[in-house]
Amino acid sequence: MLDLTGKVALVTGASRGIGRAIATRLAAQGALVVAAARGDHANACVAELTAGGHRAEALSLDVTDTAALEAAPGDIAARHGRLDIVVSNAGITRDQLLLRMKREDWDAVLATNLTATFVLAQAAMRPMLKQRAGRMVGQMGNAGQTNYAASKAGLIGFAKALARELSSRSITVNVIAPGMIETDMTRAISGKAHVDWTAQIPLGRLGRADEVAAAACFLASDEASYITGHVLAVNGGMYM
Repeated sequence: MLDLTGKVALVTGASRGIGRAIATRLAAQGALVVAAARGDHANACVAELTAGGHRAEALSLDVTDTAALEAAPGDIAARHGRLDIVVSNAGITRDQLLLRMKREDWDAVLATNLTATFVLAQAAMRPMLKQRAGRMVGQMGNAGQTNYAASKAGLIGFAKALARELSSRSITVNVIAPGMIETDMTRAISGKAHVDWTAQIPLGRLGRADEVAAAACFLASDEASYITGHVLAVNGGMYM
C-alpha cells in the first residue's frame, strides 16, 4: 500500500467524478488533501473524508480566476508548511462541430483545461522548488471535440516540457489519459451510443473513477520517483 503520510496535496475539480475519487484515494493513503472546487461544491467530499478519519479541507476555487489560482499553492504551503502533490483535474466540455462552434466556447475550454493548468503549475513550482521535491499530475480525457482535443494535446506538450525543466529539482510532471470512465457525463450516453463505445474497449466495460484515482495516487507517490514526462493511459486498451 502506498504511503503518503505527511504529504500535502491539492486537487482541483474535486467535487465529483474522477477528481473526487482522486481526493479520496490520496486521503486514504495518508495525505492531507485540499479539495478545490467552485463555490461550496467540495464540502460534501471533505465532510465524507473527515468523517472517515482522514485529513482534508475544502477550498472554494474557480480555476479561471487567475488571481485566486495563483494564490492557492502559496497559501496552502504557508498554512501547512509544504505542498507536495498537485493534481490539475478541473475540466469542462463545450461540444459542437467546428463550423458551428462559438468563440466563447473555444475560449472557455482552453481557459479551464489548459491555461488553468499553466497558472497552477507556475504557482506550485515555488514551494516545490524550495523543497526540491514535488509531484504534478494532469488529467486529460477523451478527444473528439476540436476545442477539448486541442486543450488536452496542449496539456501533454506542456507537461513534457515542464518535466524537463523541473527534473533537476526532483519534481516530476505526468499526465493521466482516461478513456471512457463511468461519470455523470458518460452516464448521459445511452442506447446504441453506449453499446458502440463499449465495443471499442478490449476489456469490455467502462472504467471506474477509482481506477483513474489509483493511477494518480501512484504517480503522486515516491514509488513513481523515476517517472516523469509520461502519459499514462487508463482506458481498458481502447487505443491499442
